Formats: sequence, structure tokens, C-alpha cells
Amino acid sequence: MLPQLYRAATWPLAPLVIIYLKRRRGQGKEDARRFRERQGVPGAARPRAALLWIHAASVGEATAMLALIERLLQARPALEILVTTGTVTSAHLLESRLPSRARHQFVPVDVSRWIARFLDHWHPDLALWAESELWPNLILATHARGIPMVLVNARLSAGSYARWQKLPGLIGPVLGAFSLCLAQDEEQARRFRRLGAREVGMVGDLKAAAGALPVDRRQLEQLSPRIKERPLWLAASTHAGEEEIAVCVHRQVAANHPGLLTIIVPRHPARGDAIHAMLTARGLCVARRRDGEPITDQTDVYLADTMGELGLFYSLAGIAFVGGSLVPEGGHNPFEAARLDCAVLQGPNIDNCARMAAELAAAGAAETVSDADGLARAVLALLANPRLRAERAAAGKRVAAAGSDILDAVLMRLAPWLDRLAPIEGHADLSRRLRA
Repeated sequence: MLPQLYRAATWPLAPLVIIYLKRRRGQGKEDARRFRERQGVPGAARPRAALLWIHAASVGEATAMLALIERLLQARPALEILVTTGTVTSAHLLESRLPSRARHQFVPVDVSRWIARFLDHWHPDLALWAESELWPNLILATHARGIPMVLVNARLSAGSYARWQKLPGLIGPVLGAFSLCLAQDEEQARRFRRLGAREVGMVGDLKAAAGALPVDRRQLEQLSPRIKERPLWLAASTHAGEEEIAVCVHRQVAANHPGLLTIIVPRHPARGDAIHAMLTARGLCVARRRDGEPITDQTDVYLADTMGELGLFYSLAGIAFVGGSLVPEGGHNPFEAARLDCAVLQGPNIDNCARMAAELAAAGAAETVSDADGLARAVLALLANPRLRAERAAAGKRVAAAGSDILDAVLMRLAPWLDRLAPIEGHADLSRRLRA
């Protein structure tokens, strides 16, 4: 009953949703050129081949899917892939990193007629949903058309789990639409079973299987001489509130390390203007990458408010605080820093990546800090002890390298559907033999 009530309640909301989306467009949170994709209007032709649809909410989920996408396309030449996300930042990321035979579209808002328009055009043969963004109308409409669906890298925060428990009549049918749910860990698997998922497995977190972030070697060669031998640390993927913490850390550390350079890479580059205004108001000399401003000997903070360059700054820094963890955002993937030779620092709010964080901590590769003072002490210790920094970075690389088995496990669980759509070239029964 609840799915029908939800559908009926959302049906007349389209005019209000358009107003809301236009407001977001004015704030830079929607792509003006591709605005109608959010209403299910296609921005590209459907390929004449078996089509796998992967939905990933935003940057973190989309990044986690990239290694899976690459392996699928390499192994199955007859397969085409559609990736949907809901944010401008994820769209920009995918523009530069999706391989050929994969394309991006913005996901339609959860309004029935927009969903029908989307599905009428793309009619995918198989759908994979990543992590935790569960839109009832879109999921149930896809299921109603007989399209198999698998939830991969499945995760629910404690808050989301508690909220869904209050709506069993809605979440039960939604999760029941998935043929298989592959959870990140056993606790997540229990949550999905309790909420009504039909078949649940645990294979690990796909973020742990991702490759290293791309690094533009030409840019690395240009930036390295500007930094010279200056003491350096990076605040990566920061959210509102964490840039102010970075300022406090900079002042404390610079008192012991004159010439300190702090690099800030905000999670959402659209916040660059506000961050720049705050930094300059605090009396810091700021060079802004978006505007092409060079790092000079007087630069205190390099504000890297651009898209797709986080790997470049991890490669430069050696010491990285991974943001979203000193504010209640759940943290971001610490393996991205570990893969690029960084000693990892993070706050206590790491629900989104708890298993990876625990593995790094157990290996002595990461340190958890609770506030600005703790972060400053940790940065000071690593700057004062290059050997400690190198040992932590090496341990982090070893831990991050062990995640490739997760990708193999996911591919094996998906093989029954993929073999029907696009068999591995020259080895149609390979997956069956691997599973035997």
C-alpha cells in the first residue's frame, strides 16, 4: 500500500520540483546545459547493444564504480554502460574518467512520468545501484518492467537505517525489487536483511578495490619546483567547517615550521568563493588554482578548487587529512590517499568508510584526531619525523593494495546476469568454470 501512496503523493509535485531544480541551477548545483535530463529527457541516443545501467548517487559512489566499469568493458566487448548520478561534481568527474562504451546521464527526479520517459528511452537490460540512494518510484518502476536489479556496495548509515525501519511497508517492496544485495560488511548485510532484502551477500567495499586516482604528471612537474623544500600538508575533500579547522592547524604548525604550505582541496569546488573569502579574511596569503594563481614564497594556503585533481595533490603532499570526518559527513575514502604515498589523518566521523579506516589503523598507517589541536599535533609529529611518515605511507599502500579481491568477488556474483547479456568474448562459459 505504501508504494502506491508514495507514488500518488509524488505525482502532482512536478511543478514544485521544477521550481526547486531551477533554484539549484541558479546556485550552480544543477547543470544548465543538461537540465532536462533531470526530467527524464535523454541527452544521448541509446546504443544498439546490451545496456547495463549503473546508478551512483554522487562523487564517492561514482569513483567506487570506475574500476568495476573498466573491468566489465574489458571482459565483455558486446556490453555498453549507462551511468547516472545526481550531482554536477560527479558528472564533471565522469566526463574525464569514463572509458569508451560508457556514457553519463543525470538521474531523473523521482517523479513517475519523468521516470517513465527515462526508462522508455534507455530500457536497460540490467541495473546496478550503488550504496544507499534508494528512490522508491524509480526502483519499483524499473522492477515493474522486468529489468533485473542488483544493489552493489550496499550501505546504510545508522540514521538512514533507523528512518527506514519506521517505513517497513515502503522499504520492504523497494529492497524486494533487487534480485541480489551485495553489502559492504556483515553489519550492513544484517541491516538489509532486516529491512526486507531477498538475497544478501557480503563481499566488501568496492572503494577498497578502486585504482589510484589519476595524476597529471606534467602538472606534477610544474608544481613540484614551486613548492621546493617547504614543509607541506594537505586537507583533502573538506566540508564546511573543516577549512576553518585547517586555518587553526596552519597557524599552530607554522609557528614551528616557518614557510609551511597548506593545500586545501574542498569536496565541492563550487564553495571556492566562500572558502577564499574566509581565508583572506583570516589574513592568510592565498593562491587559488581555479584562477591560475601561482604558488609563491609568500603563499600560506593553496586553494585547489578544481575538479578531478585530488590525485595530483595527494602525490605532492605526503601528509593528508581526509575530510568529511571532523564534521558529521561520514568521511571519505582514505585508500585514495594511501595509494599515493600519504600518511593518513582523519577525524572520528568515518561511517562511510569505517572498514577501510579500521584496516589502516590496525596496520599503523593512519591516525584518528578529534579536533584542530589534535590534527595540528599529528601534522607536527609527521613533519618532525620523516621516517615515521614514510613508514605509515608504506603500510597504507600495502593495505590499499589488498582490496583487488573484492572486485573479483563482485564480478563473480554478477556473472549469471552478465553472461546472458554479453558473454566474455571467446569464453562464454568462463564464468561458470570459475565458479565451479
